[in-house]
Amino acid sequence: MNVRSGVGLLLAAVVWNTAASAAEVQVVVDGVKHDKGAVKVALYVDPATFRKEDKALARQSQPAHVGQQVFTFSGLAAGRYAVVVYHDENGNGEMDRFLGMIPTEGYGLSNNPEVSGPPKFEPSAFDVSEGAPTKTVVELRY
Repeated sequence: MNVRSGVGLLLAAVVWNTAASAAEVQVVVDGVKHDKGAVKVALYVDPATFRKEDKALARQSQPAHVGQQVFTFSGLAAGRYAVVVYHDENGNGEMDRFLGMIPTEGYGLSNNPEVSGPPKFEPSAFDVSEGAPTKTVVELRY
């Protein structure tokens, strides 16, 4: 084997190993009530930035449709994550709130914790490990 083919095999092994060891999170959103607007999912790894959408580790959006929607986040490191989901019914790009506190659009959190006051990271947090995808089901509340 020459040097070029050896380097090529080494690079292929590194790429394969990185892809094989990356974690994946599948977020299943249940209970979308109508097809207006979009369903948005934000994935967090840092409790200090939890619920600050612009500081999420990753975000995804899909046009809303009634029932269930699935979002997949790939290439993640193993660790502890939490998810915030909301149905941006009016398409203004943010979760609307009454008096700046109470959501007026559908929303949900990983682990579906009971919430009194601003949600915290830990009740919504779940562990992700390398290998098989981690699935979390989020029930929207309207």
